Amino acid sequence: MSNRPRLLSGITPTGKMHLGHWVGAIENWVNLQNDFDCFYLLANKHAFTTRANQPAEIRASVMDLATDLLACGIDPSKSALFIQSEVPCIDELTFFLSMLLPFNRVMRNPTLAEEIRDKGLGDHYPFGFPLYAVGQCADILAFRPDVVPVGEDQVPHLELCREVTRKFNVTYCGVDSHARDEDHARLGGVFPVIRPRIGRVKRLVGLGAPSAETGQLLKMSKSLNNAIYFDDEPGEIEKKIRGMYTDPKRLRATDPGETDAGKNPLWAMHEAFNSDVAWVESHKAQYAAGQVGDVVIKKKLIEVIETLVSPIRERRRHYAARPGDVLDALKLGTARANVVAEETLSLAKAAMKQDYFGRVVELR
Repeated sequence: MSNRPRLLSGITPTGKMHLGHWVGAIENWVNLQNDFDCFYLLANKHAFTTRANQPAEIRASVMDLATDLLACGIDPSKSALFIQSEVPCIDELTFFLSMLLPFNRVMRNPTLAEEIRDKGLGDHYPFGFPLYAVGQCADILAFRPDVVPVGEDQVPHLELCREVTRKFNVTYCGVDSHARDEDHARLGGVFPVIRPRIGRVKRLVGLGAPSAETGQLLKMSKSLNNAIYFDDEPGEIEKKIRGMYTDPKRLRATDPGETDAGKNPLWAMHEAFNSDVAWVESHKAQYAAGQVGDVVIKKKLIEVIETLVSPIRERRRHYAARPGDVLDALKLGTARANVVAEETLSLAKAAMKQDYFGRVVELR
């Protein structure tokens, strides 16, 4: 363990990663490795909330995700990349935290409501679906992190986590209910009140047309088949970009990733990935004036995306051919994660006066 500030973030394994994951979170994960003691969680149990009948697919997704993360630059010697289901204290902490959160408060979480709507779950979701919002709080608090880098859509989950942190520290640790968030740990709280860190692009649009129902452009997503993946070959990237939706009105996104009906995803993509700001601004003006068309702008975007993806794709091939190395990285990270999480649980149980025996978790 180090004396650096601690960082925790996680991702649910739903298959291979795409560019939306990169700008939303993973780029941050890679860049922060030298400044923080990093723990990155593969939330395989959360995948069961909607895929409980697909355990083999979830396992394959865990390996795909770990392979992608290593290829993107997560270094197992610097960061603990670990599997959620192999850290038992997260489950125990979930139970305790669930007693501090009213059910109706959990269900008011807008991210849950959006997922229920987007996945067409109606009222047929399992009990574990709302429970996972509490579990996500335990995922975070088990590591007592100083900072949590996430995508914008996860901010409501983090606010729930902040609420339950305050309640735990006040109820069991004697922290004054009026204490400032930044003072909770100093005043004896087991858990710091976390701070989110949002990726530089809040919501990367996909390659498809706007929704027929809402008129809004949809975010990049595997389920919507509008994504570019890290193992896409050059020809596939070119095909996807040449076929992507563009705006006939020639308007542009004013902020990276912030788009709506009538805005052009071509420029959202350039603003997210093209580091040549002068080129972007000059061609934006030419495009608006009708002096250049989609073909020129798409050609440049193909070059920009291939430059980013190419080295990641090569490293991915390396790890995909060596699944044993991927498992070794996961085992190393999971062992480190258990050390920290068990310490946290011990502190939490002591505060709750439920510390009867000591224990050690050992991976075999």
